[in-house]
Amino acid sequence: MNIEQFARGDDRVVRQYDYDDESVLAVDFGPVGPETSVDVVDGTVIVVVRDDQYEFDLPERATDAQAFIRNGVLTVELEVDA
Repeated sequence: MNIEQFARGDDRVVRQYDYDDESVLAVDFGPVGPETSVDVVDGTVIVVVRDDQYEFDLPERATDAQAFIRNGVLTVELEVDA
């Protein structure tokens, strides 16, 4: 699933911010508990919220990615090739 499909699938607010050498994705999951986790594996972001798992592919131009979730907002910071 790509980020556009992910955004359309539910009523989540999804934003992407592009800079010269970095791109940031932000996804608002709303209230989540401490059992929420996020990981990046082989170009795929995997988010587990309660009993649900969400996956979406990173853009092909992403060379490195870091993801974290705080207060229900998933942030994925991507280094990108120009």
